[in-house]
Amino acid sequence: AYLSTDDIGEFSAAVVDAARHFPPDLDRRQLADCMGISPDLAPEHLLRDLLGNDSGPTLSALKSALAEARAGSNDEKALRKIAGLDPENVTPADHAKLEGLFLTGETAKSGAYAAKTDGFPTKDSRARMGPEAVEALNAMMSRAERLREPRLALAALEKADALRRFAQAFLPAYEAAKLQRGALDFADLISRASRLLSDRSVAEWVLYRIDGTIDHILVDEAQDTSPGQWEVIEKLAEEMTAGQGSRPNTARTLFVVGDLKQSIYSFQGADPRVMDEKRSEFQTRLEGGTGLANRKLFHSFRSARAILDVVDRTFNGPRAHGLGDAVDHAAFHETMPGRVDLWPLETPGESADKAPWYDPVDRVLESDPRARLARRIASVIKRWVETETIPAKKGGFRPVTESDVLILVQGRSALFHQIIRACKTAGLTVAGADRLRIQSELAARDIMATLAFLALPEDDLALATVLRSPLFGWSESELFELAQPRKGYLWTALRNSGATRTLAVLHDLLDQSDFLRPFELIERLLTRHGGRARLLARLGPEAEEGVDALLNEAMRYEQSGPPSLSGFVAWNAAQETDIKRQTAGAGAGIRVMTVHGAKGLESPIVILPDTLRDGRERQQTILKTEGDIPLWSTARAERPAALAAAAQRRREADEDERRRLLYVAMTRAESWLVVAGAGEAPKKGETWYEAVSDGLDEAHAAPATLSDGTKIRRYETGDWSGPVSQPEPQIVVSPCFPAWVDGPDRAPPKQVRALSPSDLGGDKVLSEEPAAGTVHDDPLAYGTRLHLLLEHLPALPSAQREAAARALLPEVPETERIALLAEAVRLMEAPDLAEVFGSRSLAEVAFAGQLDGQPLQGTIDRLVVSEEAVLAVDFKSNRAVPDRPEDVPEG
Repeated sequence: AYLSTDDIGEFSAAVVDAARHFPPDLDRRQLADCMGISPDLAPEHLLRDLLGNDSGPTLSALKSALAEARAGSNDEKALRKIAGLDPENVTPADHAKLEGLFLTGETAKSGAYAAKTDGFPTKDSRARMGPEAVEALNAMMSRAERLREPRLALAALEKADALRRFAQAFLPAYEAAKLQRGALDFADLISRASRLLSDRSVAEWVLYRIDGTIDHILVDEAQDTSPGQWEVIEKLAEEMTAGQGSRPNTARTLFVVGDLKQSIYSFQGADPRVMDEKRSEFQTRLEGGTGLANRKLFHSFRSARAILDVVDRTFNGPRAHGLGDAVDHAAFHETMPGRVDLWPLETPGESADKAPWYDPVDRVLESDPRARLARRIASVIKRWVETETIPAKKGGFRPVTESDVLILVQGRSALFHQIIRACKTAGLTVAGADRLRIQSELAARDIMATLAFLALPEDDLALATVLRSPLFGWSESELFELAQPRKGYLWTALRNSGATRTLAVLHDLLDQSDFLRPFELIERLLTRHGGRARLLARLGPEAEEGVDALLNEAMRYEQSGPPSLSGFVAWNAAQETDIKRQTAGAGAGIRVMTVHGAKGLESPIVILPDTLRDGRERQQTILKTEGDIPLWSTARAERPAALAAAAQRRREADEDERRRLLYVAMTRAESWLVVAGAGEAPKKGETWYEAVSDGLDEAHAAPATLSDGTKIRRYETGDWSGPVSQPEPQIVVSPCFPAWVDGPDRAPPKQVRALSPSDLGGDKVLSEEPAAGTVHDDPLAYGTRLHLLLEHLPALPSAQREAAARALLPEVPETERIALLAEAVRLMEAPDLAEVFGSRSLAEVAFAGQLDGQPLQGTIDRLVVSEEAVLAVDFKSNRAVPDRPEDVPEG
């Protein structure tokens, strides 16, 4: 069932990664050992232990006692839970049901999942059961408490074993599919490089050859290097640490650069603990030689002292856990002014308006705190650009530009898109989203619905989508009036509706759909029929990114093979195109991106608006034990001890990474850091907003006021009242277009028609009357047929000419064909014309040239080229033949 598709390559990356966690030699016994149970344990065994020797009378007495409980009581509710239970035939499926009755809940004061001894059922029901039955029930509840852990462990074992067996079937099929395609994924590159350096048959030779060509190894971003990548590095550096290599006089080095505080790529396999482990290993291996030089860099060459002070105070005490050593920075630009602002939270408030029931559920209300925060960010940036200055790197201050602002979020949530929309609405230059998923863009989906209709006009849903889209702007009622009374296809009903403008556009696109490429069809819809303007008017200027991305995808599709409309529609629907856009260029405008995407970047002003996410547990499909054995996660309340411990380690690692993510976000700022938030602060878990607020408290931040009157908290260092330096002159490249670009359109030059010999004038018909009975009904056809025979027959033997004439003139009556063949043969066999039809002659020779400045082109019937002369022959099928050359007409 897992492998129900033929194309293994279409499996998602998540499935592949999950299966890859399982080593090929992992078996059920090892998984059972992790759970602390026997691999042969079965649900029947647990049920037998739960029920004991004789549970039927006890459960029957329990059901009877509960049946007499008053309506609405806890006992009556308990009866409903076990209404279908047969006391004499309890099945393993009833185990969890009974456990739910016999044990307390997770948050019970008496303890989580403890037996309800003498507490269930109620006193009256226990009295009806009798003391013996109550005693047996108490014993059964105690056994349920003891057996809960084995039951959960067995359920988790079955899930993990199912995934293990799936991996054993899936991975070979996946590898075979890659082999068939000649493809390698990123994990293959790492594993195969490691295998090459570990294979005894070739490893020593490979390492010896590498040892002769590598002098220095530099490992950058070592905190994000995965264990598999470290294996490759260790193999490459093995010769360096083994003593004398192939070049004893060459000094070789291993240079590792990393910062544990910036390890934020665990989803790519990075484990910051590995960097410390490898440092200890290399230190031990180098003790007998050059030794390991361990250096720490405390200076920050990016951020002002104010930002670093708040960072140090935010990540002290327990918040420093997971960031390596104590967080302590020194500012390289000690005197550069800096500031950190904390804006008040945008909360929903008590008087938040509610959307009418008929509005779309995803409509953003004006009172939505995220929308208010997005508008505030846009208005503040606009005032900054108009009035504010920031420190210049060469001293003094300079005006703020849109490109100075970097807005970082934790994920591409609704706030992410609302900030982009608000900034564009305010007229600010925005670089756009750092990642764009075309299939999620409304404008792109409307365009693709149009193409789907053009590919199949019977697609009613596609046509309805197109009509309701901004491209045509039909209302819900107009579409209903068209669709509800129809008997056939929606397109048929539309053609009979008289919707002039809609029909004109759709008919034009349908007429062109068989001749234009997908890119040209989209551009025709957007430009010729005003689709781009309508989409932007309805969806806002941010929709232009999705439209342009779809056009680029159409061009990419056309490069992969013959472009077809139906092919492009299917190709686009089969993929989820996630485009990573480069927004870091100078002058690109306001950059809005995730913190992960901003790793390595910097900006004079950084805004952190997405700070109210708590540290709730992320959904993890695979949890690893301390022995690195993968287990398939279950629901939190259904986790045995092994899974609970693995989940706790995962939670702690996630919390550490969230703190490191905040550290990376804060240290992207050079001069000015702004922290804000929107929504309700979570009741559990620590937020970024709370952490930065505590850091500002430690730094003794002072009250301040924004230009719109908003009260904020600010920590500031340096003098922000310095002189404004003149901005550096911008080099403006003016395009040099030829004069005709801005001038009026010129009429295209008239094409000169080439002359043919018949255009040169003169009579072409003899004046003598033809002989009686020789005039053909169609002289032109007669001449054409005779020319055809004179072209092909001279090269054939005499015996084959009649058959050739029949093949050349299949539709000509036999009598006429015989006459034509006789005349052609008479000419070909004439002694005086032997040279014309000889082997050195050419038939139907095209020529071109100039005659008095005009082009001349035509065809010479027969051309004979010799050492002494060139003879051009032209056949004329006139009925009368002149006796002398002087009697031939000029034409």
